[in-house]
Amino acid sequence: MTTVEAPPTTPPADHPAPRRRSRVLRGPADDPRWVRPSLLGLLAATGLLYLWDLSASGWANAFYAAAVQAGSESWTAFFYGSSDAANSITVDKPPASLWVMEIAVRLFGLSSWSLLVPQALMGVATVGVVYLAVRRVTSAGAGLLAGAAMALTPVAVLMFRFDNPDALLVLLLTLAAYLLTRALQSGRRATLVGVGVLIGAAFLTKTLQAFLVVPGFALVWLVCAPTAFRKRLVDLFLAGLAMVVAGGWWVAVVELVPASARPYIGGSQTNSVWELIWGYNGLGRLTGDETGSVGGGAGGGWGATGLGRLFDAEQGGQIAWLLPAALVLAVAGLVVAGRAGRADARRSALLVWTSWLLVTGLTFSFMAGIFHAYYTVALAPAVAATVGIGGSLLWSRRGSWWARGVLAATVAGTGVWAWVLLRRSADFLPWLAPVVLGASLLAALGLLAVHRARRAVVGGVLGLAVVAALAGPAAYAVQTAGTAHTGSIVTAGPAVSGGSGPGGGGFPGGGQGGPGGGQGAPGGGQGGPAGGLQAPTGAVAGGPGAVGGTGDGAGGRTAGGGMGGLLDATDPGSEVVAALSEDASSYTWVAAAAGSQSAAGYQLATEEPVMAIGGFNGSDPSPTLAEFQQYVADGAVHWFIAGGGTGGAGGSGSSTSSEITSWVEETFTATTVDGVTLYDLTQPQA
Repeated sequence: MTTVEAPPTTPPADHPAPRRRSRVLRGPADDPRWVRPSLLGLLAATGLLYLWDLSASGWANAFYAAAVQAGSESWTAFFYGSSDAANSITVDKPPASLWVMEIAVRLFGLSSWSLLVPQALMGVATVGVVYLAVRRVTSAGAGLLAGAAMALTPVAVLMFRFDNPDALLVLLLTLAAYLLTRALQSGRRATLVGVGVLIGAAFLTKTLQAFLVVPGFALVWLVCAPTAFRKRLVDLFLAGLAMVVAGGWWVAVVELVPASARPYIGGSQTNSVWELIWGYNGLGRLTGDETGSVGGGAGGGWGATGLGRLFDAEQGGQIAWLLPAALVLAVAGLVVAGRAGRADARRSALLVWTSWLLVTGLTFSFMAGIFHAYYTVALAPAVAATVGIGGSLLWSRRGSWWARGVLAATVAGTGVWAWVLLRRSADFLPWLAPVVLGASLLAALGLLAVHRARRAVVGGVLGLAVVAALAGPAAYAVQTAGTAHTGSIVTAGPAVSGGSGPGGGGFPGGGQGGPGGGQGAPGGGQGGPAGGLQAPTGAVAGGPGAVGGTGDGAGGRTAGGGMGGLLDATDPGSEVVAALSEDASSYTWVAAAAGSQSAAGYQLATEEPVMAIGGFNGSDPSPTLAEFQQYVADGAVHWFIAGGGTGGAGGSGSSTSSEITSWVEETFTATTVDGVTLYDLTQPQA
């Protein structure tokens, strides 16, 4: 009988056992030991910053919060992105970002935390993906720098703590850029198709804005992919097809379902999602010709356009801290990689992020339609990654005098620009501007001689340069995280001269917000203490705990301000909530109000459907007067809440909300409950 010996449990002496490595703590084999703990620390610090006192903002943007509440109650509302569970009208965006929050609310119940925690976690994920993308083509240090720059961008802190669609949009586009970086290294078709799928999903978040990265991404692939040109064309076609399918399936379903079997498409004048995509959310944003817009018509007055727009008082403190540095380092990095082969991974990656930055940045600079400062969050990953990659390429050539000179000039220029931005908020940490300026100049001098310095000195100079560059945005980021933000239009950072205040955003022609207030709308006065948007009549938009409308703040009075009440969501008092909730199960809608924001506050307070007449701007023809009269005759609506918007601002869009309001006032008797004017639609006048 033959005996079979078992294999040895230990390798022979001439083949020592490999040392086990902890992937969690060490990462790739060529990473120093400090890298993975540093990355985990960066992600933990980002999570702390984005989650800190998150519930202080209440419902944040009640317009989307109400839609989330509706989608958590009705699967039909979930699919379409309806403003209410009875499915009268949708929000004016596709519903992908709502789906994430609605799932959280279905799991954990309706609260500020269940709304906003998913947004914050998307922010942490975005920082991690930026690190991975930069680390893949440069060094771990460059990846950490890019991740930190992303995490500390003030507008990113704002939007990853808010319930607007921008958080999911930025995460999906960042993932797409990361996958494209991998595809450019491997040439794999499946990876490129994944890029198309992610961009398509981003389209279902914020429509055509997602496609701003497409021209640059496609051109970089055609020029730099490490495969034959014919294969590059085929792969690009398949990726485009995947993008169309991933973004178009929902559009096709909505267009094919009869209008009578689905909610009205908010933001359109013809009940068409196709019109919404190409009109109000599409070309109208570029030309300014947006029917139904709160600005009304071409040249609606959304601030001066041009190359300086992203650096002005309104946008500068949001995104522009490292923007000049990113542009300089992009050019210098391309010079460093100039002699590399066509498929060089570093140059390809730098082109991916630079193309994103240029196309999106130029579009924001020159678009004549609706533009808000928080849109610039879409630039944050591109700025951060470009700084990381371009800076790393220059650092690798620091033995050359010109590379050291560009690095030194970039650090010094960043310090000077930070001093300018900080001086716009003269009352905010007045000592910080000179400190940042001095540190950046000192670091710039050190960089000029860094090629001859000892290793410890080199590390000190590099650390000082990074701290000087990030100190300004970090201060704004912490201030943003410590400030409650509510309403439709919000901005990051403290109040600035000629810009906006914490918690608020600006309409052209408005005045400056006060403590916690926002910038004025046309004709606006001084901001109030409760935070939110400065309205034309001096009202303040709010979520839970905020003052609503023009009342005294007790119980959230009438929502009569803010572009005719269109931008205000009140926090109604207990008496109003009790009246609206009375016998609620007997009605399809417990109430109706002109404008989605006006309706949202009451819907969130009662957790019952409230019809938003006219959609967000009160300018959509939904419902018509005849349809509303039929609803009333059928006993489907109990109350009408006065004080909302009454049609498109500036005469743009439908006037049906005004017609409905006039008919209600003529037909039913007004009653005042806790300062709010209500009409009982079951009790017409004699």
